[in-house]
Amino acid sequence: MNSMETNDTIAAIATGLGDSGIGIVRLSGPEALRVVDKIFVAKDNRKPAQYKTYTLHYGWIVDPSSVFRRPYPVKAPGQSITNDERRTTNDGIIDEVLLTIMRAPRSYTREDVAEINCHGGLVAMRRVLDLVLENGCRLSRPGEFTMRAFLNGRIDLAQAEAVVDIIRAKTDSALNIAAAQLEGGLSRRIYKIRDGLLEALVILEANIDFPEEDTALPQAQTLAKNLGQINKELIVLLDSSGRGRILREGIQAVICGSPNVGKSSLLNALLKQERSIVTPVAGTTRDTIEEIIDIRGIPVKIVDTAGLIEPRDLVEKKAVARAKKYIDTADLVILVFDSSKRLSRQDKMLMQRLKKKKVLVVMNKIDLKGKIEKDQVLKKFPGAVGISAKKLKQIGLLEDAIISLVCSGKVSVPDAAVIGNIRHIEALRVAQKLVAEAIASLDNSLSAEFVAQDLKDALKPLDGIVGAAFSQDLLDKIFSSFCIGK
Repeated sequence: MNSMETNDTIAAIATGLGDSGIGIVRLSGPEALRVVDKIFVAKDNRKPAQYKTYTLHYGWIVDPSSVFRRPYPVKAPGQSITNDERRTTNDGIIDEVLLTIMRAPRSYTREDVAEINCHGGLVAMRRVLDLVLENGCRLSRPGEFTMRAFLNGRIDLAQAEAVVDIIRAKTDSALNIAAAQLEGGLSRRIYKIRDGLLEALVILEANIDFPEEDTALPQAQTLAKNLGQINKELIVLLDSSGRGRILREGIQAVICGSPNVGKSSLLNALLKQERSIVTPVAGTTRDTIEEIIDIRGIPVKIVDTAGLIEPRDLVEKKAVARAKKYIDTADLVILVFDSSKRLSRQDKMLMQRLKKKKVLVVMNKIDLKGKIEKDQVLKKFPGAVGISAKKLKQIGLLEDAIISLVCSGKVSVPDAAVIGNIRHIEALRVAQKLVAEAIASLDNSLSAEFVAQDLKDALKPLDGIVGAAFSQDLLDKIFSSFCIGK
């Protein structure tokens, strides 16, 4: 079946599976209201097809193949249910629910939408979903509700991609960027650039179609100026991409150092909880420990590694090998020294191993009398932060240093058009290169046909960002990363 078809009715569980107070089964499509007509019995006896949009209704989901009788009547204190009443109760009931109705076009998908708010247990939700599918719906594919919102013109493609970014946001900053993109912040910038390119194309096409009027030559300087402004705008967007990807995806930071320098204590201090076992015995950490923390709005995956020692057994050998692997792939290495002791042979070997990595040096145990040879360390890695992980001293300074080293301190104010999506980044790079080539063609007095072709080619990747032009393969790739039910 073509995944771009929207003439059928889809359904899925829209909330996480597991024990919860509420679980939602969502339906969207032309038959949504007729399907719930078959399985929903309202307390007021009205049918969902009669309900107004944006209304909520109390009732029961029942199996139409069973005989439905209402639940036991409410009795006054001291009164009991009679046998006759007991024989005429709750056959066919699957769950007690609230039904939400949203009629087209004012719904998430711009189709008729019904949401069954049932109890959140796995069995209850599965029973309701199975009943919905038996009565005229098909199970939705990943992201199909949002794809329908795009295909039906409620949102553009960049906004659709922001939906999954909101779901996956690990920090407030990442959430703010995704929310701004969903609201249309990036799309407005892209459409403004497209409009500028289209205006330039009108001038160029007029010169190509009516060369005798010589329309391009008097406007060549203005055209080059306008394209120069567009080029600057594209460069600004691209310049934000590094920051955007960090805010969206985060960084991986590895804590490493010789045994018993305080690596696990540092992890606990950054997490603000006792996550890693801390003892005076060297080699307590026998494996990597991973956690994600929010440092000044940036998601940082912190990995505490085993001390790099000569392994004494197979377990330590594997732990050291894993630690080395994490160090090799880390965005940032937090190299910890015990400032109360002189540099060991292992410390010096680590410094040599890490000379090509982005390293932040931490001098731990500043609450103790210092003996470390700081000059030897700072000669290889300028700048160091002194802390006491055990006594939680100057941990804030360490967090500031991490942010400064990774992002040069430019992550405090997320912009509505910060670019973090790799698809968008690649499209903008192509567009910017073609606009620059068009400007060069104008400067070299090449014919209007050359300039116009560059601008037409530059429009294509911009159209791809917002979905003004798209292929089925592109949609399948984007929406396959969504969860079912969204």
